[in-house]
Amino acid sequence: MQELFKEIHQVWLATLHAGFISKTSSRVTLYNFSDIFWRHFGWIENYFIRNEIHYNYDIPQVALRVEKLSYLYNDIINRLKKIQTKLESIDDLRIKERINSDIIYIVEALKLLEDEEVTAFSMNRQYNDMELSDEARDALTLFLFEESYKEYELILVYNYSKANSNSAFLNRIYEILIGESVFHLRSFGEMMATMGILAVPRMVMEEIYKFEDLEQFLLGGIDEERKAKENCKALSNAVSQTNAHFASFFEFINNQENYHIALMQEALTYILSQKENI
Repeated sequence: MQELFKEIHQVWLATLHAGFISKTSSRVTLYNFSDIFWRHFGWIENYFIRNEIHYNYDIPQVALRVEKLSYLYNDIINRLKKIQTKLESIDDLRIKERINSDIIYIVEALKLLEDEEVTAFSMNRQYNDMELSDEARDALTLFLFEESYKEYELILVYNYSKANSNSAFLNRIYEILIGESVFHLRSFGEMMATMGILAVPRMVMEEIYKFEDLEQFLLGGIDEERKAKENCKALSNAVSQTNAHFASFFEFINNQENYHIALMQEALTYILSQKENI
């Protein structure tokens, strides 16, 4: 079942990145399918937790470099068929049948998606017809590589915390933060694909999401969010001279970080109050 868990993680990532790559309405379909795989991932994780089975988020690197999206669709289909062969390891018949039913439909739906030429790995570092100075292009490239990994990391960190928490108060906050990081990852992933610099995030080390001290994690997280704000502001300034669209977008992302900080401060206040009541 551990292998099944890893393979669902991989197929979620592959499908999500296929969504980044697509330039047609297929993107929405692929995002919807990736959301379904994310739910499958959570159901298996909950099984591990209920049965006190040790698990982690370690997976091999997912290979995505293709010339046509149909190649990636076929890879996803093969991954799904492999997952089907391992569903017998799931004790819960309802979950087993649900995952199998989803896979049957998605496999057939993927076969119907329009094929597309892939330019997401071309390294052209151009964003459509927008003019960017060399300084702005370099700053944008570095930002996207760093922040796309960071958002993937945060999704896993918040998800692990949520899955292993019994606090409805904290889980509400984790759920919001997961949703925000998914939005950021999709936004950055689409930009990377457009610029020909798409890459799969490297594996997140176990010690990053399996922390002992929630208070220290939140304090560190608040610092990280403040640094992210600084990065967004710096990037907005770097591109503002040559591209108002990018400047506006990164100011928008920068302002979203304010709410992330507020949520983490809210969580910190909550756990400190819980300590006082002990």
